[in-house]
Amino acid sequence: MVEIADRLADVGGVVGVCLGGSRARGAHSPDSDYDLGLYYRPPLDIGALRLLAAELTGEPVEVTEPGGWGPWVDGGAWLTVDGHRVDWIYRDLDRVHRVWEQCLAGRFEIGAQPGHPLGVYSHSYAGELAVGRVLADPGGELRTLRERTAHYPEPLRRALVDNARWEAPFILTGARKGAARGDSFHVAGCLFRAVGVLVHALHAHDGQWVLNEKGAVRAAGELAVAPTEFAARAHALFSALGPAPAALDDAERLAAEVITAVHDTAGD
Repeated sequence: MVEIADRLADVGGVVGVCLGGSRARGAHSPDSDYDLGLYYRPPLDIGALRLLAAELTGEPVEVTEPGGWGPWVDGGAWLTVDGHRVDWIYRDLDRVHRVWEQCLAGRFEIGAQPGHPLGVYSHSYAGELAVGRVLADPGGELRTLRERTAHYPEPLRRALVDNARWEAPFILTGARKGAARGDSFHVAGCLFRAVGVLVHALHAHDGQWVLNEKGAVRAAGELAVAPTEFAARAHALFSALGPAPAALDDAERLAAEVITAVHDTAGD
């Protein structure tokens, strides 16, 4: 992948390339994708990317313009190179810098994005660099930013914990109203959102980045601060979706335990 990354770095607009996902963490299987983050500044030479993609795969490949996949995962391409799946994923580097400044100030936002049912938490941009592996970085900018993101910001940690303290009980109250109406769709959405908020709080308490929903509940359950059998209990909430009061009772107990476990980071 280093050779591909070096060639990508020669494309106009590309500042550097970072390996992400399970392969960067060393948690991959033999058939795992190679996720390559293309950190760029406009204008990005899409024509050159298309030519390189066709050369690597031996056939024309759809390579999007920036914004082609949505507002947060804002474009790229899916390739198969020598039998391996290789994903190019755009990242506007100036936006990454702005998000990092927000993290330092204890601010975050959640954006709608296809493929991310919980939404994209803005600080995942910083987390991607923190846990990723820089493959190409001619100017050294990615490595410098990666060194900064290695230290989880205390203001962000407090913000995510504080958010869980009010949002989890609030949304579960809304779920009870949906259950009273027999609105299983609304109840399921509330439960999913509540668990997601708790997962982010647990990770923040431990200074660990959450990049997306995949595997996040399991990872949260492995943290020292997590309530007993957190992952199993969280997954059990979705085993029989419906407006069942018992599931909401379980969800409220789980939320209370997480809030108690992380309350010391809220500045009380």
